[in-house]
Amino acid sequence: MIPRRLLPTLATALDESPAVALLGPRQAGKTTLALDVARARPSIYLDLESDADRTKLSEPELYLSQHADKLVILDEIQGTPQLFRNLRGLIDAGRRRGRGKGRFLVLGSASIDLLRQSSESLAGRIRYLELAPLDASEAGRTRLQALWLRGGFPESLLAGSDAASLRWRRDFVRTYLERDIPQLGPRIPAETLRRLWTMLAHQQGGLLNAAALARALAVDGKTVASYLDLLVDLLLVRRLAPWHGNVRKRLVKSPKVYVRDSGLVHALLGIGDHEALLGHPVAGASWEGLAVESLIAAAPGGTGAHFYRTSAGAEIDLLLKLPGRRAPWAIEIKRGLAPRIERGFHLACDAVRPERRSVVHGGRERFPIAEGVEAVPLVDLCEELSGE
Repeated sequence: MIPRRLLPTLATALDESPAVALLGPRQAGKTTLALDVARARPSIYLDLESDADRTKLSEPELYLSQHADKLVILDEIQGTPQLFRNLRGLIDAGRRRGRGKGRFLVLGSASIDLLRQSSESLAGRIRYLELAPLDASEAGRTRLQALWLRGGFPESLLAGSDAASLRWRRDFVRTYLERDIPQLGPRIPAETLRRLWTMLAHQQGGLLNAAALARALAVDGKTVASYLDLLVDLLLVRRLAPWHGNVRKRLVKSPKVYVRDSGLVHALLGIGDHEALLGHPVAGASWEGLAVESLIAAAPGGTGAHFYRTSAGAEIDLLLKLPGRRAPWAIEIKRGLAPRIERGFHLACDAVRPERRSVVHGGRERFPIAEGVEAVPLVDLCEELSGE
């Protein structure tokens, strides 16, 4: 098992809050992490996709009250969001008896219904944590190239071969489109959503142009927006917002859009091995997406993530505004081992005035690249951010 950075944070959250929601896409490792933290305390595990476990909860308050002295793990709760109303009463009753912390750990996809039900029923009683697929610092230097090709879902990353990994990711995409998304409620044609997902993979890291996507899909702009909202809510796509600091420039206002897992990018585009990846036009954007996800995942909680771009060509790939810092970190992302920075990066830094300027690259050495700018391996910068 690859250690997950979120483990101590999850344990702390359970010590401080009555309920914790661990949200993330399917197969990201939520159940494994939950069972790992449960080993340190009395607990029971219920899989709400199992008929037997759902039967136990036919009278939820009666059953769960018998386990008031244990951590109750409720997996795949998005299928039974009505349970949140029962959890509220149990939490309040437990507080009156002095049993107010670490009662429930709920796991599920970050569906719109899940977030709405929990926020209405458990306001002030629940803490949200997000578990993304494995990132660069969790996978480590020796697995970095495999992580780039296969993505961070553990079953994909640790598959016995590139071909087996690709088959797993294709099955993952098919299952999401044909089973998981319809179960969450939205009635969206699977083929239409696949086409949108594939278009986003082709345009990885590009500015969102909803009108162009709508024309290609033969739907209206509002429909594209709703489909994109769903993929974002399921933590499968990221909209990276533009920087809107106190800068007197003509800034780009559209967000950049990334398919969050590089392995899914490659599965959607039919890229099966490193040779095909290195020869594909998406290679640079795919590496950028991996770096963006890894750096955001490694950053402290509450970090703001943005990009900077002006109509004149000044650009910074990623700005991270760390909690308590007055100025952001400016990060340029390059795939090569000998990165160079363009004039646009310097112009953007002159406007933003970042606290730190770094160029993330695919090598293993760090070295100065210009005055005040350092080239840093991706894993190194992730480790620095997690230490912050």
